[in-house]
Amino acid sequence: MQLLDGRALAQDINASVKVRVSCLNEAPTLAILACNPNFETQKYLELKKRAAAALGISITVTILPKEADTEACLKAIMALTQKSSGIIVQLPLPLHIDTPAVLASIPVSRDVDAFSYHGEEGAVLPPVLGAIDEFSKRFSIPFEKMAVVIFGAGRLVGIPAFHYAKAKGASVTVLTELESAAEVKRIALAANIIILGVGKPGLLTAAMVKAGVVVFDAGASEDGGLLVGDAALDVAEKAAYLTPVPGGIGPVTIALLFRNLLDLSARQ
Repeated sequence: MQLLDGRALAQDINASVKVRVSCLNEAPTLAILACNPNFETQKYLELKKRAAAALGISITVTILPKEADTEACLKAIMALTQKSSGIIVQLPLPLHIDTPAVLASIPVSRDVDAFSYHGEEGAVLPPVLGAIDEFSKRFSIPFEKMAVVIFGAGRLVGIPAFHYAKAKGASVTVLTELESAAEVKRIALAANIIILGVGKPGLLTAAMVKAGVVVFDAGASEDGGLLVGDAALDVAEKAAYLTPVPGGIGPVTIALLFRNLLDLSARQ
């Protein structure tokens, strides 16, 4: 079994981004919109600010008050479109805001998170998928004609992963909470590649996978004060490749946000 080192991959991507930025007459600007961010969200915003500064990228953060409504978010995005190369809406938004409508209002040309991705060739990839794509290329992990099983149907992992795997020629099954435990185990055992994006510790166990499986763990949650993925520790005993949590997909996603920004800026 080989653990896929996301920190090393992120360093490589960041080095490439930094070189590209240094060759520009003017650095691209990333705009982040947040609404009543909690403590965890504030920490994530600071992390992005530090990463941007290290790369020479300009970043602005617009924070709306908790009483802001959907219309206020839409107006903010319209304003940010005029003065930025890329836009990120920092999730989650308050429950009273229509999150899908807000995300849909981001122009494709500014959509750094690539929420508009549906498997189009040549499109920028959502950061989680970008990480999976990078690992797949570096370690020659094929998707074509493979049985791919995706846990979860969320907008950040499950839905875009479905479009990505289908576009690569894989046979894809998406598992949600509707299936029985026996059915989930049966389907997972047949998988060549498993993509996890639920955020439930120990969701996937060694008894649910066959030897030689590739596991991309994009689930992240707190368990006993530790950040853990959806895959139980014993999955490593059977997997050919596994992205650990922390240190796997997570670090790569932040690096890819800025690479997406550069790619979108170049197309503009």
